[in-house]
Amino acid sequence: MIHEELQKLEKLTVQVSKKVESLTVENEQLNARLEELEKQVQEKEVALGHFKNKIKISNIVDNQPVSPGDAGEMSDLINSYIQEIDQLITYLSE
Repeated sequence: MIHEELQKLEKLTVQVSKKVESLTVENEQLNARLEELEKQVQEKEVALGHFKNKIKISNIVDNQPVSPGDAGEMSDLINSYIQEIDQLITYLSE
């Protein structure tokens, strides 16, 4: 009787071990997929930011009114571009 119970427990232990291993593999796959999707979201957010900046620049070029907050943000963005261009010119002239 005890022997039978031990055999049942051994079978259950093996089944639980297999299930844990299976869930561990699935968890690793899901974590990898999550990282991939988070990276894609970040890339799309960056692309969206660039697109918004293009729209703001287009509005400025077309002399369309731009909100004061956007104008300040665009001024900062243009200033940073100018600084980057200056750094590139300095680098290339060396």
